[in-house]
Amino acid sequence: MKKRISIILGLVLVIFLACKQATVAPEPLNIQNIAPVPSKEYSFTENPVWADEFNQAGLPDDKIWSYDVGGSGWGNNELQYYTKADLDNAHVENGILTIEAKKESFEGKSYTSARLVTKGKKDFLFGRIEVRAKLPAGRGNWPAIWTLASQSEYGQAYWPDNGEIDIMEHVGYDPGVVHSTVHTKSFNHVINTQKAGITQVPDFDQVFHVYRIDWTPEYIKAFIDGKEYFTFQNTRVGWEDWPFDKKQHLLLNIAVGGNWGGQKGVDDSIFPSKMLIDYVRVYGLK
Repeated sequence: MKKRISIILGLVLVIFLACKQATVAPEPLNIQNIAPVPSKEYSFTENPVWADEFNQAGLPDDKIWSYDVGGSGWGNNELQYYTKADLDNAHVENGILTIEAKKESFEGKSYTSARLVTKGKKDFLFGRIEVRAKLPAGRGNWPAIWTLASQSEYGQAYWPDNGEIDIMEHVGYDPGVVHSTVHTKSFNHVINTQKAGITQVPDFDQVFHVYRIDWTPEYIKAFIDGKEYFTFQNTRVGWEDWPFDKKQHLLLNIAVGGNWGGQKGVDDSIFPSKMLIDYVRVYGLK
């Protein structure tokens, strides 16, 4: 009799447990574990880590700016001679830096201009770079706001292996079309693989605009007056695609003629030709 009771109780217990298991709801799917990882959000310091507001009249501040000097053509068959610390080609007045290209004979060249650089004085790694500028008009002008590597640590050639970021380029024969371009060993104009953005700025020579890049470990983005028009992503393939994990420096210049700027000749009636710069501000990456 006791044996029968034990068997019956055992069967009841099995049936009870089976029913209880059947009523337990399955665990919800953890969607978070299968969703793609979002891109990291980057932000920048509220105040510049360095800036030049051009409040000091005369030559540009020599604690910030140096000069590339010469008439070698600069790899582009340019026609100008870049002078050093010459008020005729670069000077500050009334809170504005003026870079001026002139039609004059100097050191075997028919034009003079200036190319200001921050190399060795204000090098930076990542950040937001803003330059408020008014550009010159006229066929033969080639103004640029750009960066180059401050060291040569990749590949066999300084350029393009170590990278170039063009914040703004404008060629006078194509007025109102502004370019932002990235050059690396894999992506450059010599092999016609450069990565670039193009936008229209019809009043480029009439009013000031803010030309800007945001440079982070994952991307470089270009803006005009806060409006984004170009993005270059870090492919994470190697330095040949992305050498932009080393310091760069800023350059400001007007070239005359050259492989690109001089494709349709130079109109000598446009000189003197001036690029006006209200400020340069560099914000740090948080």
